[in-house]
Amino acid sequence: MPTLRPLLTFLLATAVLAGPAPGGPTATAATRGGDTGGPDAGVETARSSRPLAPGVRLDSYDRLECDRRLRVDELAVDLGAPGVRAEYLGGNGPATVAELAAHHPAGPGRRVVAAVNGDFFDIGDTGAPLGPGIRDGRLLHAPAPGAGAAIGFGADGTGRILDLALTGSVTLPADPDRARPGDPAGDSRPLVGYNTARPPADGFLAYTADWAWGPLPAAGPGPGAVAIAEAEVRGGRVTAVRSPAHGTPPAPGVTVLVGRGRAAARVAGLRPGDPVAVSAAVRRGDGGADPLAAALGGRAALVVDGVPQDHDGGPNDTAAPRTAVGLTRDGRTLRVVTVDGRQRDSGGLTLTGLGRLMHGLGAHDALNLDGGGSTTLVAGRSGTLDLDLENSPSDGAPRKVANGLVLTVPTGAGRATGFRVEALGGATRLFPGLTRTLTATGYDATLGPVAPGPAADRPRWSVDPGGSGRVAAGGVFHALRPGGATVRARRAQVGGALHLDVLGRLTGIRPSTRRLGLADPTETGSFGLTGLDAQGRTAPVEGRDVRWEYDRTRWRVGEDGRGGFTLTALVPRAIGRLRATVAPPGTPALTTELAVGVGLVEEGLADLDDAEQWRGPGAGAAPGHTGGGLRLDLTAGAQGEAVAAPVAAADAPHPLPLPESARSLGLWVEGDGSGGRIAARLRQGDGAEVVLRGPAVDWTGWQRITLPVPASAERPLALDRLSASPGPRPGALVLDTLTAQGPQVAAAPSGPVVRDPALAATPAEVRARPWRFAVLPGGQAAAELRRARAEIRAEGPELVVASGDAPSSAVHRGVRFLRLDGGHRTLDGGGLERLRALREGIAAAGREAGTGALIVVQDDGAGPSPVDRKEAELRDRLLAEFRWATGKGAAVVTLGGPAVAVSRAEGVLSVTAGHSGWVLVGAAEGGGVGVGVGVGRGREWLSVEPHPAGAGLRGRRG
Repeated sequence: MPTLRPLLTFLLATAVLAGPAPGGPTATAATRGGDTGGPDAGVETARSSRPLAPGVRLDSYDRLECDRRLRVDELAVDLGAPGVRAEYLGGNGPATVAELAAHHPAGPGRRVVAAVNGDFFDIGDTGAPLGPGIRDGRLLHAPAPGAGAAIGFGADGTGRILDLALTGSVTLPADPDRARPGDPAGDSRPLVGYNTARPPADGFLAYTADWAWGPLPAAGPGPGAVAIAEAEVRGGRVTAVRSPAHGTPPAPGVTVLVGRGRAAARVAGLRPGDPVAVSAAVRRGDGGADPLAAALGGRAALVVDGVPQDHDGGPNDTAAPRTAVGLTRDGRTLRVVTVDGRQRDSGGLTLTGLGRLMHGLGAHDALNLDGGGSTTLVAGRSGTLDLDLENSPSDGAPRKVANGLVLTVPTGAGRATGFRVEALGGATRLFPGLTRTLTATGYDATLGPVAPGPAADRPRWSVDPGGSGRVAAGGVFHALRPGGATVRARRAQVGGALHLDVLGRLTGIRPSTRRLGLADPTETGSFGLTGLDAQGRTAPVEGRDVRWEYDRTRWRVGEDGRGGFTLTALVPRAIGRLRATVAPPGTPALTTELAVGVGLVEEGLADLDDAEQWRGPGAGAAPGHTGGGLRLDLTAGAQGEAVAAPVAAADAPHPLPLPESARSLGLWVEGDGSGGRIAARLRQGDGAEVVLRGPAVDWTGWQRITLPVPASAERPLALDRLSASPGPRPGALVLDTLTAQGPQVAAAPSGPVVRDPALAATPAEVRARPWRFAVLPGGQAAAELRRARAEIRAEGPELVVASGDAPSSAVHRGVRFLRLDGGHRTLDGGGLERLRALREGIAAAGREAGTGALIVVQDDGAGPSPVDRKEAELRDRLLAEFRWATGKGAAVVTLGGPAVAVSRAEGVLSVTAGHSGWVLVGAAEGGGVGVGVGVGRGREWLSVEPHPAGAGLRGRRG
């Protein structure tokens, strides 16, 4: 019988897949706006949730929409909870969100629990925010005209979406040239800017020490030079009139008055000692008068009075990473959302789609914040003040931003009320005879850190009776036998627990990568070591369980503190191998090797002397840097925008494979100063593309450029196109000598060949099974198909699974066969329906008492492309959860693969039938209910016998 815990997990997972995203039906159709249950409705594929403090929760979830994947992080904030506040973050210059949060003055007795990026900013110049900013009730910067959209929070903590505008004045001495008898002593003029990043061309502006963005802005919008004058004011008196070129930001207590355009002469005419008064505030578009404790600028309303806004056709309504804030009607519940984008795992959202998502989450009003590479969210964990990066920034690393929104809560009493028990690296599975390091972090009633105490106050560790291991005093769990174990940490009446799964006997180990290269001795490489049992279930292997053999005069291997390993080189150039041995007690020792190297080498990919064979619009041959070169003719983009004109592109005569360790591409470019940009398109191992973009060509003559290859790109990689996008002026770029640069690494060691027990069966064993079915892929010649069908008839299988069969689901001899539609990839339209069918088939097989196994049948090719890698990972995960939770068998049969193959992952058998020949499978009666439950006990429920094309009935192995 399966245990209750995995069964509950499986039932919960299928419920998540079956239902809409929490918060409302439109949340499931964010990208195209379909209703729940309609053809465009998305499916949630994973979710995690954790409380950050009373009143603050973080939900993270993945969704598969009809045309993309989405990864969403959502902070749900009860602004009415005691002490919960949303505050302005930043004001000290550009920094990452994590850096801003680390320096945020939360105040005595308060702590930061989460933060997100905020306003759009002057990314090409000053880096200052463009909208309004209020912190602790004080105006830090006012918006430029038309940029006043903001989220504001009152003294009671409730929030609202507002439109703010500057209301301010400067009072100057009376103008002697214009003064008349009886006129007031002062000359009051309106302020047009207050710490404003992009000042208007005409009017008076004021800058204070809250301007933390370097020199004051020198230019404003519009063409032509603008007259500028500046005066320093302290204590209501002019202290100096200075040159605009000075540009120094104001010192504390100093206000710099700036006159631009027609106002410049008035400021230039001031003299030291003249009285000047400056006042600045913001007025609210809703007419409200209650003061704001905090406000943060944004742009583009997403939801207004409960109505999602339609931005279709707008300038920023493209799919991109997004950050948004939303509020309920009463302003007491805040939603802070980030959506990753420009990544294979998350395609991002349009503004219209983001509005639908926010509305579905319950927002009565919502505002778009800065997105793209700025989108960043950090959040804490119980018992610590540290903040973790929760999303995946599209730049590959967090970007420095101008400001943000930060959530703070009261600091607790520091008395422990519980322990957060975690396994090293989050790995809760291991193998008999191996260990897992556990930690217990105490937290108080607010989920905050516990005051440090003496060593005697450390928790005591124990394992519940019947658990499959023991735990040492320091929190190291030693697995003894397959099964489960609940480990507890307790001190006095305070405790915490973690469930661990001990898998089957360790049968193999493998490194996370077979080859690891370092550029030089200053670089550190990272890798992991994974173990496998006979059912293909995996778990990391910790350092204490590994014995390393390598040249210690050249390399140093250490532990990274997260369950993995680090590699450092001790010499500038070398290649070698690391040998790892794991030997659990009573088990034969297992070894694996990792090829390593240090020192960059360059390898030629194409000399481009064959440029006439590179075909595409605007492509042609030309004299190169050495020999021939590839010419790309460009027309100019409108108003300097490269997207306004088509690119010039050249497709390679054949894909150019990159070395596995390639870090970058090198290319000679003859520039013409036109501002065009070179790009190289790579195809990843699963067919997806990644585009490397070069700098704007603002030089003339030959220059070498480097295009970094993202570490996240799926190897192997091959280049199949070079292109160029136009700049402000028309021109032509010539390319020559394409190379790849990367660390030198020895050839990858060959791993041990492990034959799966299902494939190791003899023909006699296959025929001895209670019943058999045959797998016949398509794509074969007519004569070959006739011969295969004749052989199949002679074997007398009860079923024949063949290419071209219509999608269906039926039970035979206790096995549910689920034939999936292979006509589309997931993101090509149709894949979402395929996932729904898989979900329904899993649910049916799980609840049917007489069904002991599920076999999913699919085509290897979905149209011209392979099955989508991410969809395959999701399919395998769902089947593994089904098998673990129910104890029933699970297998995937793929038709028309490159060759016959049998593999296993997480207990799910995968059988691939090649383009030629066929496969005979023997099956257990009733689908093998209970076979291989949990830890892989019992004989295999399937036995596989491949029949190569033309082998005949006598030519089979035996």
